[in-house]
Amino acid sequence: MAAGDALVPIQQQWAVCQYQQTGKAKESCLETLSTQAEAASAKEPFRADLLIWSAIVKSTWAGAKGGLGALGLVKEAKAKLELALKQDPKALDGSAYTSLGSLYYQVPGWPVGFGDDEKAEQLLKQALTINPDGIDPNFFYGDFLLDQGRKAEAKTYLDKALAAPARPGREVADEGRRMEIRDRLAKL
Repeated sequence: MAAGDALVPIQQQWAVCQYQQTGKAKESCLETLSTQAEAASAKEPFRADLLIWSAIVKSTWAGAKGGLGALGLVKEAKAKLELALKQDPKALDGSAYTSLGSLYYQVPGWPVGFGDDEKAEQLLKQALTINPDGIDPNFFYGDFLLDQGRKAEAKTYLDKALAAPARPGREVADEGRRMEIRDRLAKL
């Protein structure tokens, strides 16, 4: 990443939107950031990292928006992640696998959406082969396992996510993710 890179402010603002905003303010924050992330990705279309973050922002916005109106956003995010995987599957330590896997288990299945638990598990495991100690792949796989009722396995991955090393410049995101991890562990 070069100085003045568009990626860092997108990552930092996403953490603010996701973890420091609520309700309509969160939705509005993510909508604005989605426009900015789209523009950054359009300027440099062959950068898988910007595609991935455009998708992350869009899918997070969909989650904040909720309902059937969010499905179009999620489908757009899915397409961006699939393109990023074609460009560079190891970009951002396999984050496209993590994000796509999380979409597959969080989105409803057919006929409403494209959700597929088997595909989700396959993608999340692929993310872990690339980044076995990362906070996000361990969190999302642990969350998936918890969703599947596989509590003992979920605890292993959630504990590993909680122990993941801090990411420089991502303090707000790490703090927010650790709160989510503790919330999931409390459900075990």
